[in-house]
This record gives sequence, C-alpha cells and structure tokens, in this order.
Amino acid sequence: MNLLLILLPICATSTRRTRARTTASRATRSGRAKSHAGQGYFGRGPLQLSWNFNYGAAGSSLGFDGLRDPDRVAQDPVLSFKSAFWFWMTNVQRVMPQGFGATIRAINGGDECQPGGKNTAEMAARVRLYVQYCSQFGVDPGSNLTC
Repeated sequence: MNLLLILLPICATSTRRTRARTTASRATRSGRAKSHAGQGYFGRGPLQLSWNFNYGAAGSSLGFDGLRDPDRVAQDPVLSFKSAFWFWMTNVQRVMPQGFGATIRAINGGDECQPGGKNTAEMAARVRLYVQYCSQFGVDPGSNLTC
C-alpha cells in the first residue's frame, strides 16, 4: 500500500490535466452537481481533481464552495492536498486490493480504461512505469495491473 502512495503521481499524470474543461453547458455525470457559468472543472491539485461532481462533493466535504470557486484548489496549497487526499480516500483506497489497474480506473476512468478509450496508450505507459518502479524497489507489482 505504501508503494502505491509513493507512486501516486504515476496515476495522476497528464490524462486528468488534458480532459476537456467542464463548463455550465455540460451535463453532470451524476446529475447532482450544478455547474456555474464560467467555471472550468478541469484538473487541479496533486491528483488533478476534475469534473463538477468531484468539485461539488470535495467542497462539501472540505468546507469550500467547489462549484463556485474551483480555482481555490489550485490557489490554496493546503486545500490542494486536502482535495487529493479526499479524492484518494473517497474513490481510490477502496479499490486498491483489486490491483494497480483498479486504481487507474478509479482515477482516470473511461479515458484510459474503456475499450477504444482515447488514452489507452497512457494506461500502458503507466503500467510499464509501475512495474519498473516495483522492480527497482524489489516489490512484486501484483496481478490485475491493467484496467
């Protein structure tokens, strides 16, 4: 488990940064979070928090208005790391026993893990790096490496 925490940046590379900006005109995935005009819900922070439904839920949990002021995640270093830990504990920690591939799916979802996804090459590169780092640390990478 500690190795995955060390390797957290592998899971949070450019995929989340390159997602399209989610604006008020885009429908929410969950239907619960309401976007605000002019706000972009793109990747910010160490885990690149993305999408309005994540900003809304993180804001509710961490005590800020993530839908009206998503830029706070980039502007406040403490909040930035709190949002990364919130996302990890809410979405990723529970799937860790399923293998590295499940953590990729929890973080990057359909961008990397759907057949025909637009970033499947990034998933393959991420797995190669993970296996390489595990080898350098003398740690078994486990099974279920891909999503």
